[in-house]
Amino acid sequence: MNDLILVMAEADLKIDWTKMPTYNTIMAVAAGAGLLLVVGLGRRLLNPRERLEPAGWALAFGTLGALLAATGLHMTLTWPLAGQGFPFDNIIFGEPALAFGAMLLAAALFLWKRGDTLAAAPDRVALVARLAGPLSIFVFGMGLACFGIAAAGWTYQLFAAPPEEPISGEFAEYPWLEASFISGLYVLVGIGAVLFPFALRRPENWTTKVIGIVWAIAGIVFLLFGALNYFTHIGLIINTS
Repeated sequence: MNDLILVMAEADLKIDWTKMPTYNTIMAVAAGAGLLLVVGLGRRLLNPRERLEPAGWALAFGTLGALLAATGLHMTLTWPLAGQGFPFDNIIFGEPALAFGAMLLAAALFLWKRGDTLAAAPDRVALVARLAGPLSIFVFGMGLACFGIAAAGWTYQLFAAPPEEPISGEFAEYPWLEASFISGLYVLVGIGAVLFPFALRRPENWTTKVIGIVWAIAGIVFLLFGALNYFTHIGLIINTS
């Protein structure tokens, strides 16, 4: 999330922020919250004793989906988004956010229109499996894409923060550290996405538990790290303007 600067010189770093729009702060928070909500909804669906309120989930998915789809679409179609470089940000952050946001919006629409049918279904898991089956192909593909993003992060040591960025900048001399941290998060998301089609076929097996664990961990970390970046990115802007 912090790959905002490419050059670290001995002189004070200066950035023209009019050419460097960045909003992966809210994208990270929304993505983290979205992953946690998906896990939460999945747990309720798997437990027939859990009461399901479709309208509440539709509102939550719709809010987060709108944020991720809007920011992801803008970042994906503006090439590169940052006038001072970093075209890879469009791929790393924009495209996954757009994909996740679109899927959340689709889920929100279904829950809003037909959520009562799902809540009253005698076998809610089977119904969701039939509905999500076709889309699971895209989820699987985006899981593989997450692995590709993680590999690029490790190979090219992306995501390193400059010394001028508070907190994260303390590790500027160790670019592999933050590269491993962010790439590891993408690996966790990718594992869950790749297993998703198989979990739909057999929801009772181990794949469902693994998906819940990896997406819950990634969701918590993305949410907290995105919230932290509100401080670190503001500090970076002040220190480099």
